[in-house]
Amino acid sequence: MLKKISKKSIDKKLLLIVLILIFLGLVAIADVSSPLAEKQFGDRFYFFKQQIVWTVIGFVLMFVVSKINYKHYEKYATYLFLVSVGLLIVVLFPQVGSKLLGARRWIIYGPVSIQPSELAKLALVIYLPKVISKGKSILLPFLFIAFISLLVMLQPDLGTTLIIVVIGLSQIFLSGINIIYLTFFSILGSILVFVSIITSDYRMQRLTSFIDNFLNPESSYHIKQVLLAIGSGGIFGVGLGQSKQKFLFVPESSSDSIFAIISEEVGFLGSIIIIMLFLYLLIRCAKIVLSTKDKYGKLLGAGIMVWVGIQFLFNIASMVALVPITGIPLPFFSHGGSALISILMAIGILLNISKYNGNKDD
Repeated sequence: MLKKISKKSIDKKLLLIVLILIFLGLVAIADVSSPLAEKQFGDRFYFFKQQIVWTVIGFVLMFVVSKINYKHYEKYATYLFLVSVGLLIVVLFPQVGSKLLGARRWIIYGPVSIQPSELAKLALVIYLPKVISKGKSILLPFLFIAFISLLVMLQPDLGTTLIIVVIGLSQIFLSGINIIYLTFFSILGSILVFVSIITSDYRMQRLTSFIDNFLNPESSYHIKQVLLAIGSGGIFGVGLGQSKQKFLFVPESSSDSIFAIISEEVGFLGSIIIIMLFLYLLIRCAKIVLSTKDKYGKLLGAGIMVWVGIQFLFNIASMVALVPITGIPLPFFSHGGSALISILMAIGILLNISKYNGNKDD
């Protein structure tokens, strides 16, 4: 039976900042994706129309989720986790999963495509606090993270694996676990990541390309074009819609590398404003987490906050060559339905947490 928790209104500031980021993301998609959409489909707004549909679906689900008491998710978390595991397994079968860009990450049926790894983030964020709260075994949370990570790595998708690991470990850390256990499993995980890199020609190429970039920027076409786009923006940018790099020079310009084109068009000042919006979003998330009383809600909210924050940081860092480019999307901006819908549903959960526990008045 669910405990009666004092009910307030949702965090309107969090909702507002999400709406602003979504609007800016749609403007960016309409602009950046037009050359590729025109070339592939003869419709410069093809990807923009897709993003509109996904945004509407995401908002409807966010609204529905925000109305459901977050304590119910603890009850059904196991079923959601099992469904996500099932999808991660079936996507590996050639008869089900579609192979694009060398990875089998999508289940495509007609006009509908699903990326199970994005849904797995949401499932793990909801399920792991339940496992931690029960406290039956110190090993169990780590085993679940490792299991999901293994399935995602088989696709292969190192970037998403890293995000999942960071989200999971952050929830374990905030649960108050002995730091010795966390340190041991973090080191073990780092060793496994290193092994997965050196045993894969593709990942080694990305790593050496990243290292070589410091010595010779000409060695990596992708990062060269990204840095050229960002550098071309200067302080004020070349103007909205005036990017030259979006004309098929920057790879994945409407998805993982969209921030580079945005920086080219709005410049350093515009980029700083977008970064500040993300930081304010994380501040609102942190206030909700800190004011949440029960352990499950606190860990659930923290997982969502880290999810948004780490994807934002990894994406921006890869665009300025601080970390290798790993194919991590920029939340609310990058083209993609599964990523957008999953993160909007997560925001809906966070809004519900704020409704029952969060502090909205500061």
